[in-house]
Amino acid sequence: MLNNRTRNMPEIKINSPNVRYTDNYIESQYTYHTTSVSKNGETYTVTPSSTPFTFRTRKAVAKLGVMLVGWGGNNGSTVTAAVLANKLGLTWRTKTRIQRANYYGSLLQTSTVCLGSGPDGEVSVPFRDLLPMVHPDDIVFDGKYKQFYFGWDISSLDLGRAMERAEVLDWSLQEQLRPHMSQMKPRPSVYIPEFIAANQSHRADNLIPGTKAEQVAQIRKDICDFKQKSGVDKVIVLWTANTERFCDVIPGVNDTAANLMSTIQTGGEVSPSTLFAVASILQGCAYINGSPQNTFVPGAVELAEQEGVFIGGDDFKSGQTKLKSVLVDFLVSAGIKPTSIVSYNHLGNNDGMNLSAPQQFRSKEISKSNVVDDMVRSNPVLYSPGERPDHCVVIKYVPYVGDSKRAMDEYISEIMMGGTNTIAIHNTCEDSLLASPIILDLVILTELCQRITFRTEDDPNFQTFHSVLSLLSFLCKAPLVPRGAPVVNAFFRQRACIENVLRACLSLPPQSHMQLEYKMQRSFMHNQAVHSSEVPKKNAVHSNGYHSLQCTCTNELKTEQNAIG
Repeated sequence: MLNNRTRNMPEIKINSPNVRYTDNYIESQYTYHTTSVSKNGETYTVTPSSTPFTFRTRKAVAKLGVMLVGWGGNNGSTVTAAVLANKLGLTWRTKTRIQRANYYGSLLQTSTVCLGSGPDGEVSVPFRDLLPMVHPDDIVFDGKYKQFYFGWDISSLDLGRAMERAEVLDWSLQEQLRPHMSQMKPRPSVYIPEFIAANQSHRADNLIPGTKAEQVAQIRKDICDFKQKSGVDKVIVLWTANTERFCDVIPGVNDTAANLMSTIQTGGEVSPSTLFAVASILQGCAYINGSPQNTFVPGAVELAEQEGVFIGGDDFKSGQTKLKSVLVDFLVSAGIKPTSIVSYNHLGNNDGMNLSAPQQFRSKEISKSNVVDDMVRSNPVLYSPGERPDHCVVIKYVPYVGDSKRAMDEYISEIMMGGTNTIAIHNTCEDSLLASPIILDLVILTELCQRITFRTEDDPNFQTFHSVLSLLSFLCKAPLVPRGAPVVNAFFRQRACIENVLRACLSLPPQSHMQLEYKMQRSFMHNQAVHSSEVPKKNAVHSNGYHSLQCTCTNELKTEQNAIG
């Protein structure tokens, strides 16, 4: 039985001459406003400009297939189980209550955006309702085909046993899912020992043989086979396997698409994640890197640009780093100067075991350390050129805690008149349960972007987003951006980018939060005063956000005065 609990989505119609609905498209006219700044001496000259755009979003949502590299790992088995549990509408008993399957933690499914104001105040809807999107329940993970293969893994365990090995989900839920999950068995994957920790060798019993060129050819065959047997319209490939060591960028080896392809043919150094990227790109499938290594060497990026295929990454932003992108943004935006950031975490899952090797840890350290850079650069009052906070990241492997990662952070900041402010945080992160909704958001947002085209007034031809799909930055620790583009890590700027792009597709202005109609003596919207100087009467009801507050302060004040007297 399908779970229709989340399918009752309201229809959104834009009442504007700038939006046109056809049988195939939603087409919007949108004016994009920017400013350019020049400096002459001590004078900044700011020049506003506007560019008319036409956005066109194809309404037909594809039947989407997702192939995961590292399907039998904690993330792969957990996200597959979560989709199945939601699709089947499962409930199960935990230690404290009856739990129902949900998609909490998903930006698109359980986060909301404000459409505007209605008679009862602001009207907010889930992200997923703004434009036609794939629903997670419809992603092909369901094990419908006996002994069918939906991804790759160097371990041969079926998904039922992989789910048990991961120790993420409650046992009573695993028992309900096992008949479905045990029918799913990963395809053989690529294993090159020098790229991951030696402690992973015991898992490597399910391997693609042959040369690197033969391995790429086999991956391409696997994608074709999956697409044909499942009947999906499109396939997105996502790497959620082990963190690899960084790969050196070497002229003549991987610096151009031609050199990278030549290196694959001759058997030179190419990481497994890059082999999967190349195979996916050549098959016309978007490829997303969920780990911190530099999968997208310059040659891989150039190949994606040549083939017109989306790539995105790097490294899921789920727990400690997501919080850091919020907290540093808050401190710097408040005029407080972070000077020392120390982040310690320990975890006991297979990711933690792999990261206990120095080279793999270095990949993770790089992706976690750069998250504060753009926020620091945004405030030249606090930081002089080249100045940045001391920033230390430590990761330790502690098997006992399993997938329940512990993250401890200390933020020391300078405040007014030589004072200091210290914030210490302990964060227990259920690692795979935080990463799984991010996987779903990444593939769903990528599929949506494949249906969006746009053009400017001066260009008669519609185009897509750049092959380096930087719109995914909100979901990644180390955002991959087109050459020359600024890297943004600040949480709310990244989120606003996604929201405002989707609003542009509906010819809606960016959400400014100015609310001028409520800050005027004579509102231009209601033609009446929105403020009153009248003293609140006894038992008056006041609006405080979404809550109504009953005012009983008069009696409480009298009681307090009598007590004092």
